[in-house]
Amino acid sequence: MAQARTGDAVVPAYGAIHAADGLANRPDPSLRYRVAFDTTRAAADPEQINPALERIARFMNLLAADGVHPKAGDVVAIVYGAATPSILSDAAYRARFGRDNPNTRLLRALGKAGVSIEVCSYALSGQKIARDAVADGIQVDVSAMVTLANLQLRGWAVISG
Repeated sequence: MAQARTGDAVVPAYGAIHAADGLANRPDPSLRYRVAFDTTRAAADPEQINPALERIARFMNLLAADGVHPKAGDVVAIVYGAATPSILSDAAYRARFGRDNPNTRLLRALGKAGVSIEVCSYALSGQKIARDAVADGIQVDVSAMVTLANLQLRGWAVISG
């Protein structure tokens, strides 16, 4: 496997990519990338970064390596299910897991790269998480189902997993 590349990263320190010279199906600069990530997985351990969020960083870095830079808000992480605690503030995460949220820096880096992070209000309620426990910069949506349906009906691609 080729060595990890970080020079083109728009989400530095996360989502490492490798040299892709000669590989097919590369990012297309003529396309407008409007992509929603269906983000439901949690890290195996609350001390680890959520791999589903890091996958979004990799996607952004892959696009950037080929000169593709989506507009701010054109890449969205819709967080719900087991992934919901990933968007807690450090104080709320500490109260729940006894440590600061390992995703805080990644969430900020994704936001700086133009990724919108949105969480389902039903997921918050179901996990007894108050809205004021959500980290700064995270949008609370009525429902992940409604958000996903709205975006798909507007022509967005959805990446699950």
